Amino acid sequence: AVLGCALLLPTVLGKDCPSQCSCWSLGEPWGTGVDCSSRGLHALPALPRLTRILHLHNNSLASIPAGALDSLGHLQELRLWDNPWHCDCHILYLKLWLQDFSAPALARLRCASPAPLRMKPLGQLTGNDLGVCTRLLPTKCLQFFWRDLILIAGAVITLLLVAWALKFSKKLVCQLRLGSRRLMRSIPKTH
Repeated sequence: AVLGCALLLPTVLGKDCPSQCSCWSLGEPWGTGVDCSSRGLHALPALPRLTRILHLHNNSLASIPAGALDSLGHLQELRLWDNPWHCDCHILYLKLWLQDFSAPALARLRCASPAPLRMKPLGQLTGNDLGVCTRLLPTKCLQFFWRDLILIAGAVITLLLVAWALKFSKKLVCQLRLGSRRLMRSIPKTH
């Protein structure tokens, strides 16, 4: 039985594991470890959704596309050092994402280019360093904004309709009570 599980495990991981990386299981409920370190990567590969450990250090990554890490909700460990990060507007997503995810991971990253920013810590970049960034939010963020705005508007409209229905029902109950009292008074009592 142990041999069967050992033979099945690489097959299951092989479907989701990027071809240029190696993956290992952390156990069914815990997810996957993905090692893409020292592979000469210039771009982030498609990663398994349940990635918990991700090693991307010692590659040729200059930036991470906006939104690329957002689907990794189970991620607990990320290694990104020793990459030639190009610190322009395209690095802003990674900087902001790492500020929320791991301050120590952000502190280890340094800009490789452009020349005025060479060796500057990514965490210390300011708007002045990056120049004019016209598009700060990835499209996915804007989609979430509109979706949330529609949901909030729907909730407000629903609450208003419920409040109106309650007010109307109270008025109707009062009218029914008054009507039944009048009816009771008008019916002659027979003894």
